Amino acid sequence: MKKTLLSLCLSLSLIAGAQAAQQDAAAAPKISAQTLHSLTWTPLVPPITQDVVLNTSTTRIGQGEIQGAAAAFSLPADRGSLEIVLTSLVTGKTVYAPNVLVLDEQMRPAAFYPASYFPYQPPGLVSSDRLEGTLKLTPALGQKQIYLLVYTTQQDLQATTQMVNPAKAYAAGVGNAVPDIPDPVARHTPGGTLSLKVTAEQKAGNVMIGQLFPSSDPAPAAPAVVGNSVRPESAPPAKPAEPMLAESDAYFNEAIKNAIKAGDVDKALKLLNEAERLGSKTARKTFIDSVKH
Repeated sequence: MKKTLLSLCLSLSLIAGAQAAQQDAAAAPKISAQTLHSLTWTPLVPPITQDVVLNTSTTRIGQGEIQGAAAAFSLPADRGSLEIVLTSLVTGKTVYAPNVLVLDEQMRPAAFYPASYFPYQPPGLVSSDRLEGTLKLTPALGQKQIYLLVYTTQQDLQATTQMVNPAKAYAAGVGNAVPDIPDPVARHTPGGTLSLKVTAEQKAGNVMIGQLFPSSDPAPAAPAVVGNSVRPESAPPAKPAEPMLAESDAYFNEAIKNAIKAGDVDKALKLLNEAERLGSKTARKTFIDSVKH
């Protein structure tokens, strides 16, 4: 129910258009023009999927409430509306809580998406635990590019994200009884792994970025953009899955045994594959022993 209400609220906030976006931008932490112009803005030309690792060597702003690593991107403003799916991946039991500030061509704040806009999404068959949200932006006519700044805050670093135990997620996905086992908690960190999927579209209901009519105020100098083409960063090599919690391991082992007893080897194999993907070290032995007997 909460998820449904959140989705409805987000939809309404986007439909509200430019006026609502300007009010949201006013709530964002203040960043000096000098700081914005000094950043290196990585160009993203849609359609593109860009993976970004935020670590100790990544750009940091450290202004006011803003803490930790930050990522800065420029987007074309002459290709129609833009849809941006921003994902922050859970690594182990840590995750980066993103905030997004969108700026128009003259680097004026135009829309602000706090960390609460990127809710937790449980793991699926082809996806892992993550924070994720979709931005739909419509650049005003006459602009060449707009800017996207991703950062986290002191308040976010003090918070945590309640996850769903993978055994529960799998049981719910296949229609089994959901086991009564504890859910893990991810602490928020100054760095992490982001994925941005950017596509161009022609749809209504997006947040307008920039002014419809040119301003009489002189525009500040545009920031330097390094490179004319985009080369997405290589994703870091996949890390081995962490050992599964004992409760989850026991759940999968019992489910595998029951499937073999019922003669459903196909279901047992699916359970085995899912358990090993999530870090089980005993599921394969359980499967083999159950088949032998």
